[in-house]
Amino acid sequence: MSKTIMTADDSASMRQMISFTLRNAGFEVVEAMDGKEALSKLDGAPPVGMLITDLNMPEMDGIELIKRVRALPQYKYVPIIMLTTESQDDRKQAGKAAGASGWIVKPFRSEQLVAVAKKFLP
Repeated sequence: MSKTIMTADDSASMRQMISFTLRNAGFEVVEAMDGKEALSKLDGAPPVGMLITDLNMPEMDGIELIKRVRALPQYKYVPIIMLTTESQDDRKQAGKAAGASGWIVKPFRSEQLVAVAKKFLP
């Protein structure tokens, strides 16, 4: 499985923090500013091993992104983590129903993010 992780978040500073943390832990990182760009970057590119997505983004939110990624045969079993400020159970259930593998609430500790990445991409 690829050690490349895609992060989709509309906050440039959040994408930079996620990328910095994961690159320091030995992962390759591809950034997308929303779900639409994430799908575009996934199309035809070498497959990523994990997707980390925000919930609330312009153009396409995280739930829709997960649904569309899960519809792609090569991403049916790829871990998808929601990384968001939302912590309500109904939102978590919506993410799980769409196909999310896990959920991390912002703010998060870098150790927590790395532990989740290493769990799915040892």
